[in-house]
Amino acid sequence: MYTNSTTKRTYAGNLAIGGGAPVSIQSMLCAHAHDIEGNVRQAVALQEAGCDIVRVSVPDIETIKTVEALKQNITIPLVADIHFDWRLALESVAVGVDKVRINPGNIGDETRVKEVARVCREKNIPIRIGVNSGSLEKEILAKYGSVTSEAMVESGLYHISLLEKYDFDNIVLSLKSSDTKRMYDAYVKAAEVCRYPLHLGVTEAGTENMGVIKSAAGIGGLLLRGIGDTLRISLTDEPVREVYAAQKLLKALGIRNGGIKFVSCPTCGRTEINLIGLAKQAEERFANIDKDITVAIMGCVVNGPGEASVADIGIAGGKDCGVIFKDGKILYNKVPENKLLDLLEEEINKM
Repeated sequence: MYTNSTTKRTYAGNLAIGGGAPVSIQSMLCAHAHDIEGNVRQAVALQEAGCDIVRVSVPDIETIKTVEALKQNITIPLVADIHFDWRLALESVAVGVDKVRINPGNIGDETRVKEVARVCREKNIPIRIGVNSGSLEKEILAKYGSVTSEAMVESGLYHISLLEKYDFDNIVLSLKSSDTKRMYDAYVKAAEVCRYPLHLGVTEAGTENMGVIKSAAGIGGLLLRGIGDTLRISLTDEPVREVYAAQKLLKALGIRNGGIKFVSCPTCGRTEINLIGLAKQAEERFANIDKDITVAIMGCVVNGPGEASVADIGIAGGKDCGVIFKDGKILYNKVPENKLLDLLEEEINKM
């Protein structure tokens, strides 16, 4: 089975994908394709939020102006999302995109696929083959009788063969489905037969509430198996929410460091402070502190320095007060509840 460490490495701009490179985070602009100012604003916000790659829809020739403006205003790699009109891929490459996303099966006959492959090869630009469960070829659907993980993998391998036929192997593959298990199974099967980097995602995952859960289950499960080189958590929300969710997922899996990791107990009848409120305030208040540490917000001494020994520093509640502990040892005892976060922040800043 190919894993993140053994897939073929490619580059979108200066960003490595696959071959053991760090798992990268992607998002997609959702402003209208002709709204240059709106797309630039979103892209800059994504870059500032820590997005590694940003994608833009290119539905018509007018959108090339948006692509040009984006290239002038961001430094992270830009991906052109192309459907049907193969000439838009050529135009996007001409103005400097770093990667192209196509479905070779919907851009016309093989002469068009050959031309897109030629131009991308000359510019050393990777192509992501984007297979979705809702757009499989009629022949493949007829063979399997319905949308299955096997059908998705066969579609992906077919499209790969089209590009390889024209001496193009700078490829990334995605096999997205709104069905989390089908998506998961498809990527597991693909990892057994595909040497190219895999772009993970649950498509049409929904709003942030359900979308994050579905993505964490599917994407997280694959990453724990070493499968996946880049990812997008697709949400019906502002694009920066996708980036924040992806960052939290990678931190939770121990794949990405940087910034505070929080642990907090679920509370119980022993809790005598407003633990839920304190935990939420701590996450918001310390969100931009760039220290690679773990902070615990615990409800009582039972779940304090002992069970939270994984934490570098934290709070354990008492009756309307709490303790501040660091490296398993109590620093301050009986701190008033309304002073806990202030004192905790002071100690974090000393670290």
